[in-house]
Amino acid sequence: MKLSALSAISPIDGRYGSKADALKPVFSEYGLIYYRFLVELRWFEQLCAHQSIQELPALSDDAKQLLAEIVDQFSEQDAEAIKTIERTTNHDVKAVEYFLKTAFDKSKELSELKEFIHFACTSEDINNLSHALMLKAGRAELLKTIDGIIQSVQEFANSWAEQPMLSRTHGQSASPTTVGKEFANVAKRLERQREQIASVELLGKINGAVGNYNAHVSAYPEVDWPAFSQSFVESLGLTWNAYTTRSEPHDYIAELFDAVARFNT
Repeated sequence: MKLSALSAISPIDGRYGSKADALKPVFSEYGLIYYRFLVELRWFEQLCAHQSIQELPALSDDAKQLLAEIVDQFSEQDAEAIKTIERTTNHDVKAVEYFLKTAFDKSKELSELKEFIHFACTSEDINNLSHALMLKAGRAELLKTIDGIIQSVQEFANSWAEQPMLSRTHGQSASPTTVGKEFANVAKRLERQREQIASVELLGKINGAVGNYNAHVSAYPEVDWPAFSQSFVESLGLTWNAYTTRSEPHDYIAELFDAVARFNT
């Protein structure tokens, strides 16, 4: 069956699909593939910029330009190519790595360095950062809608500020209020939850297979890998989680979703 309002498993892709158009490039599998691709590329760039990793010289301006073009021109066709590679690898993150290696072959300089793609990483290093970037982009879109809702409620509060209405307490009629004041109550509640949604720190880590930089230190013991990791995570606009196992625990995701749930109440 082709995807339509009738065949979609979720109403998010079906009946209400038009309401979620802005989120499709973010939370779809295309979005996940894109952010994996972006994280892998940014990690490679930061490795190249570190003087202590002698096997990776600083990139030339031409190489930097090519990498910028690879990111800017990433398309649905590229994502489909990665899915095709995955049929052979049976590993989604590895498929992204192989796709990047093929892209690097467009440049002799990059082709000679392509084995450093995914250096010292476990899949969760790439995935947790990708998920955080997806939530970062998704939250930005959500806040636009939230701000519109709050503005509408505030406008109702102002328009009906002097419209009297009967209020109630203990299940019975009580002193009067105004329609506008009751809308103002709601607006203030929404504003508070909006700030909590916006203030949730989106965490990320890139510290290897068990969270201890084992492969990193084995290869380049002279590098301050925790500082390197922090610098990289923060360069993505995320908050560094210094202490994890292989997996970033995703507590912040629960915090974000709970804040959204409170806004909805």
